[in-house]
Amino acid sequence: MPPEVAAATRPWSKWAHPRGADYTIGIEEEVMLLDPRTWSLAPAIDEVLAAWPQATRDGASSETHSSAVELRTGVHTTVAGAIAELGALRAQLTGVLDGLGLAAAVSGTHPSAVWHEMAVSSRQRHQEVHGSMRELARREPTFALHVHVGLPTGEAGIAAFNRLRAHVPVLLALSANSPFWQGRDTGLASARTPLFQAFPRVGIPRAFGSYGEYVRAIDLLLDCGAFPDSTYLWWDVRPQPRLGTVELRIMDAQSTLDATAALVALVQSLVRLELVEGHADAALVHAPEVLDENRFLAARDGVEARLVDPVRGHAVPVSDIAGELVLACAPHAHELGCAAELQQVGALFTEPGADHQRRLAGRGLDRLVERLAADFVRERGGATAPVPT
Repeated sequence: MPPEVAAATRPWSKWAHPRGADYTIGIEEEVMLLDPRTWSLAPAIDEVLAAWPQATRDGASSETHSSAVELRTGVHTTVAGAIAELGALRAQLTGVLDGLGLAAAVSGTHPSAVWHEMAVSSRQRHQEVHGSMRELARREPTFALHVHVGLPTGEAGIAAFNRLRAHVPVLLALSANSPFWQGRDTGLASARTPLFQAFPRVGIPRAFGSYGEYVRAIDLLLDCGAFPDSTYLWWDVRPQPRLGTVELRIMDAQSTLDATAALVALVQSLVRLELVEGHADAALVHAPEVLDENRFLAARDGVEARLVDPVRGHAVPVSDIAGELVLACAPHAHELGCAAELQQVGALFTEPGADHQRRLAGRGLDRLVERLAADFVRERGGATAPVPT
């Protein structure tokens, strides 16, 4: 039996494809739990999950920190369907929190949280993470947007994974929504990115020649006891064999559903673009030093970043790169039914998340968090309720 086939038959690596449709999507949104009296983080995940309706139990789960909850959609064929469910989950969470005297908001970081006030969730997996990471697990929580795209085989998954690596910096730049950390402006557009870098097995991973090569590489780490299972790979993009998806994990969580919809549409369209056309140039796909530098530039400067282009031989504005990607993705978005959402990528340049937060922070970080909480409950395309003075 060829080594690629033998490796991919390991139990953990069996590639699931239960729905029979390619490019299906699922969204995971990490949300901060808040005490509205102070707008500080509230370590209340156990109370939230205890009060969560049984009928939608799969829609919410714990995270490493007890002041965070992850909202998870089911599998959808369209961005519109996934966003509608995410909106319903936000509304459901709001109802649960109302009963507990709490609130919620979304941002890549809480603007003023400090590590020594953080508590790790009591659930077994998170305690295991703490046991592995020690006090690194108690650093300030970060909040990300994860997008899963379903594919039929492990080979398709690893092909998409390899090529999506080239787009990680652009997606980070577009999503940057965490300028504040420990009560001060970091000067970064995404402070979440270097904060999360404290964990091992993060960043842009190397490319793999086949799905079998990927399985053998991870099996070595598992067999040597480095970590319990493949979900302890916290890379910016990773295959998820048990779900039959490639998962894009680099993006900051978005305060509004409109911004989330635009990014999810871009990710879904990019996967199809790469598998159908092979859009990303090999000079970028196989240049880890360029990808790493661009990742830093994107975290620092957001949509104002100029990224290194090994093909052109000079730095290119993110706005130019994103415009070219949207144009290339347009026919694929049409086929996938997310053309309208893809066109909203341009709106991410109008007032980027980091700039929006800095503008609101002029009235104080508490008022910023209060506004983020208002954004959490507003309808798509609707006006944010005025913050009381």
